Amino acid sequence: MKKLISRIFVGIAILASSACTKTDNYGGPNASFQGNIISSAGGNLLTSSGSTQIKLQQIGWTTPQTIPSKFDGTFEDTKLFKGNYKVIPTGGAFWPVYDTLTVKIDNGSKHDFTVTPYIVIKNFTSTLTGTTLTLKFDIDAPIAAGLPTIKDAQPYVNTTRLVGTGASIRDFSDVNAVTINKDFIDLSAADKSMTLTVPNLIPGRTFFVRVGVRLSDSFNSSNFSEIVQVDVPK
Repeated sequence: MKKLISRIFVGIAILASSACTKTDNYGGPNASFQGNIISSAGGNLLTSSGSTQIKLQQIGWTTPQTIPSKFDGTFEDTKLFKGNYKVIPTGGAFWPVYDTLTVKIDNGSKHDFTVTPYIVIKNFTSTLTGTTLTLKFDIDAPIAAGLPTIKDAQPYVNTTRLVGTGASIRDFSDVNAVTINKDFIDLSAADKSMTLTVPNLIPGRTFFVRVGVRLSDSFNSSNFSEIVQVDVPK
């Protein structure tokens, strides 16, 4: 009896060992997906850290994933599994996109998405006088009716080219925001030509600067200008 029990335990141990050393036959992620988020007003939609994303859900799976947009409006993910995905751009300062697109993602898959921005920033200029930076720009709305309220406009200043929401120096950026809290249709022509001032920049330093206009949508998202380099003389 003892020998039988001993043999049973040995058999269980062998089975357990075999189960633990079983090889995983599933391959790793071997597909990629890249493209541009294009503004209907022209060019790529300029974004910021953690704002615009491409949402993907592989057909047959329940958990979605996202690809964050880069600051220049491009996106890329090289660690995806091959398959068919439902994809949609989301999270940015543009009119919501409701229709998902089914895309077959394989090696080097590409697709561009066109969105309509809430606000278009035009004629952006920067002028440095001593250590004071003056930023001027105009705003326009491709679609004015139903546009979320414009909350504020502010400069974004950083010492790297990654500059925008969540990537700026507070004492040069947040404190120089200008509150608006108006609907676009209630702005006068003069209101749509804006000036922001950033005083007391550090002499001898290089900064990277852009402006953003924030709206009261569910994401508190902002439309952005291009990024310019500002060299402050010693």
